[in-house]
Amino acid sequence: MRTRYFSSGLAAALVAAAGLAWGAEDGGGPPDPAPGGPQRPYEPDVSGPRNIDSLTVGVDGDGGAGVRVAFDRTSRAEPAGPPAAPRRFVFLFDESLDFHPRDFPVCARAVIETNGPAACPDGSQVGRGTSHLHPEGTADVYAFNARHANGLRGALVVIPASNTILELTWEKVTRPYRERGYRWALDEIVPPSPLPPEQRVGTRRFELTWGATHGTASFATVRKDDGKFRFGLWSEFVTGQVVLPEALNISR
Repeated sequence: MRTRYFSSGLAAALVAAAGLAWGAEDGGGPPDPAPGGPQRPYEPDVSGPRNIDSLTVGVDGDGGAGVRVAFDRTSRAEPAGPPAAPRRFVFLFDESLDFHPRDFPVCARAVIETNGPAACPDGSQVGRGTSHLHPEGTADVYAFNARHANGLRGALVVIPASNTILELTWEKVTRPYRERGYRWALDEIVPPSPLPPEQRVGTRRFELTWGATHGTASFATVRKDDGKFRFGLWSEFVTGQVVLPEALNISR
């Protein structure tokens, strides 16, 4: 499996078109791709900067029969300053990818809360990345296969430096996204914090690679490799702004 890189440079026009097609009548952005999952507690929108997000995605072999998918999101505020903080991120995966969480051990949230991510079972880590803070500094990010207390399958994204544990659930996307070439999504809820929303700060860059092997199993495999992958990162911020940068395979 050779490395392929995908850029959102071409996607800008497509994202703009999606915003017009999926929200022009009410001034909104792209619709929620996973509205049936767990719901975030309500918070009213606050005033704040407009976030300008971009996305690149790399796909490479995992050393077995599958692949790793590397999301790399950058965000800046317009006109200046720190980006607005997020409410949700939804990782959107091309319909040609299959995922196999049942073939991997799970790590319980209570294990991480009590003993840290190092206490998770061997083979339960299915991702890793880096959070780039504003204005500077980085923090390690780990992703673990999980079954949540409500019985849903998903993942736990852990940032030990900030004692952050985020719950993600696997969701099948809604019809407009299926028609666009997506199938599965990982829906990440960023819960409210005691800090007022307008005082929270978003990250300037966030890298997270999904993929791992466990024995002969791969977490992510490609069902059909025609060189036409599409990935997206639907994002909602505390200001109410919704964006959908996409990463497309624009060359083989």
